Amino acid sequence: MARMVDKIAVITGGTTGIGFATARRFIDEGATVVVTGQDAERVRAAGQRLGTNARAMTTDVRSIAALRATFADIGRDLGRIDVLFANAGISRPRPLEAVTETDFDEQIAVNLRGTFFTVQAAVPYLEAGASVILNSSINARVGWREMSVYAASKAAVRSLARSFATEMAERGIRVNSISPGPVDTPMMTKLQESSRDPKALARVVSDMKSQLTIGRVCTADEIAAVVLFLASSDSSYMLGADVVVDGGIVGT
Repeated sequence: MARMVDKIAVITGGTTGIGFATARRFIDEGATVVVTGQDAERVRAAGQRLGTNARAMTTDVRSIAALRATFADIGRDLGRIDVLFANAGISRPRPLEAVTETDFDEQIAVNLRGTFFTVQAAVPYLEAGASVILNSSINARVGWREMSVYAASKAAVRSLARSFATEMAERGIRVNSISPGPVDTPMMTKLQESSRDPKALARVVSDMKSQLTIGRVCTADEIAAVVLFLASSDSSYMLGADVVVDGGIVGT
């Protein structure tokens, strides 16, 4: 039986990678899905690919005003939000000595500040029984070269999930997080393309892959399956949990 029938889900960073795969999985399970993204052309293309049970909206999670306007539109048009997947994120891999103030601020603005204010903007439209999932990262638990700022921002996201879970439980809203390991997505490709030291980043990627006990990089669809579990009533007794999906990096 479909697990998301008549559910309304919102996914930030939903135009590519994990977000898009999750949107597609939710729709297959019966949901109406709103995906957001910053790039207008990608938003348009994602909406077309996802079909009639999807809405695609351009917004910037760095802007509190934009987030509030986006969620107000969703609330007005759809009435409520049953599932929120705060997925938008960026990474700027740099060696410690090469990290600029801009590099630092951009990652904190999207990954931490953007996640916090995404949830805050959604709260008025979340009803009892709703599920909120935050996308953290295995980098919050494992130290890899060139990833210090990203790791710190994602560790903070994991902390937000615990705090939000405690605060929102009295409203009947569940909050959990997911910590993916290396995933074959456009973001992974961008990491390699944007590095100021490609050789150093190649070593980072090699380090990651060498720790994958399962022997391969994860797919976006595999992460989407776990997000679906957290979104559905199958995870009804989970609150403040962090689900690690990392191919054995931490657990073995």
